[in-house]
Amino acid sequence: MDTDMGPRHTSDLRELRDHVVVGWDGSAHAERALRWASNQAALEDRRLGVVLTDPDDTESLSRTLSSLEPGVGSTGVTVAVQPGDPRDVLVDVSEHAHLLVVGSRGRGTVRSMLLGSVGAAVSHRASCPVVVSRPPGDLPLRRGIVVGADGAPESRPVLEFAYRQAALRDLPLTVLHSYWDAAAALAQHRQALGEDVQDPELEELRAGLATAVAGLAEQFPDVEVTLSLKHGLTDQALAPKEGAWELVVVGRHPMSGLTRLVTGSVASAVIERSRSSVAVVPVVPSVPA
Repeated sequence: MDTDMGPRHTSDLRELRDHVVVGWDGSAHAERALRWASNQAALEDRRLGVVLTDPDDTESLSRTLSSLEPGVGSTGVTVAVQPGDPRDVLVDVSEHAHLLVVGSRGRGTVRSMLLGSVGAAVSHRASCPVVVSRPPGDLPLRRGIVVGADGAPESRPVLEFAYRQAALRDLPLTVLHSYWDAAAALAQHRQALGEDVQDPELEELRAGLATAVAGLAEQFPDVEVTLSLKHGLTDQALAPKEGAWELVVVGRHPMSGLTRLVTGSVASAVIERSRSSVAVVPVVPSVPA
């Protein structure tokens, strides 16, 4: 934080271009998100942006900013007050921001679920990546980041985002592809038991996963990477009941109304199920030549 001059204030959301931006409402969940965002801004050497929809929250923000660890947010802070529905304001900010961070109250009472819906709504509509900061809870964290890989060429930015976060934090990365093929699942199970099983479907999945990350090892040579195949639904694979990751990264594909009705949103399901913070990276569909 700029200790000499203090935060810079603006009413123009365009001034938050290329900032790491966090939504603020004075709650403990917003404070957790602010600390996550300020640490991210320091790691990326970017300015930190804070958006308020209620001017009365300015005082609590000032107190929290003054309590940040030395060096966190050292590249400067920009505060924008923009009255309106927080979901709409944050979606507008996402058109300019580098990254958007929102707090989540986690799973619990109906009231908490409704209040926590801001994160799901923003991540569903935002133009930039969105991190939904979750409470750590009482489950042991797995040391690392996991990213869902679907093998689609247009999903490359999702993988690059995950690799970059792992590199910034010096954490191992698991690239996980989930599948629903019963024969391949049986072959994988038998291989785990030590049997010599050659299954074309399983080998094709492995080859596709290797192709998806091709070149990223050279781009991020210090990241320890594990390629993993897991049978089951994507949201269940990325948000297991037995533990939690430090960060789950998932892509958000554009869907038609019919597709959304039939399959729902994987990203929204991961946010709902996960005990970890979740990064949702928008996927731009490829344009046919």
